[in-house]
Formats: sequence, structure tokens, C-alpha cells
Amino acid sequence: MTRLAAFLCGLIFGVGLIVSQMTDPAKVIGFLDVFGHWDPSLALVMGGALAVAAIGFWWVERRGDSMLGTALALPARTPVDRRLIVGSALFGAGWGLAGFCPGPALVGTAALSGDAAVFVLAMIAGMVLANRLLQRRGGAPASAGERGA
Repeated sequence: MTRLAAFLCGLIFGVGLIVSQMTDPAKVIGFLDVFGHWDPSLALVMGGALAVAAIGFWWVERRGDSMLGTALALPARTPVDRRLIVGSALFGAGWGLAGFCPGPALVGTAALSGDAAVFVLAMIAGMVLANRLLQRRGGAPASAGERGA
């Protein structure tokens, strides 16, 4: 039942990304082009998503468990550090240059978009490289909770 619920949530999320045009790099780049021909429509999409998520988190935290009765696995709060700032800057640069962020890129790859597939492969290579560099430096790779998974 848990896997079916996860699949259905992912399917609804993917359809939402397609309907909101977040899988269209031109639309995303238009949103990020605040000094040119700015397209604010994705701000409404993000605002709507934040509102729904805020209500969902509030409700689930009051319940104490998930709708399926499983324990909550919310990530722990961590301080803002250099690793977070550098990672965020790289994420933003990749998003701005390619017009994809991870979720929409995965949906685009499933829809057989070559550009999205190249982005996903580069994203995976970057994650593998980052974890290997951390291991060499003696630091632990990011856990699933720290990555936001």
C-alpha cells in the first residue's frame, strides 16, 4: 500500500509539473530572467505549491504519523554552512543555465526529452563526484535526509 501511495503521489506531482509547464526549460528561463522579459507565472505555481505543502505539513505534524500510519521521516534542521551555500549556488546556476531542476528533469526524461536526459545524467555525475570528493576529504557523503530525499 505504501508503494502504491508513493507511486500515485509521484504521478500526481509529475502531472502537476507538466500542467504548470515547469518541465519546459524556456518557461523556467523566462521566469528566471528578471532583468529581461520576465514571466512571473511560475511564481504563482510555486506560491500555490508552498501553500498546499504548508497546510499538509501542519496537518501531518498535528497527527504525528502519516496518513498510512507510518512514522514521519522529516529531515532534521541543520545550520547554514559553507557546504549548503556552495551547493545551493551550484544548484541555482545549473537550474538557470539548463532551465531544469531535478523533479521536472526526471519528468522530462520519462517523457523522452533528450535535453532533460542529458541534464539528469550530468546531475547524477555531479552527485557521484561530490560524494567521492567528500569521502576523500574524510567527510561523510550527505545522507538521504540531508539531500532532501
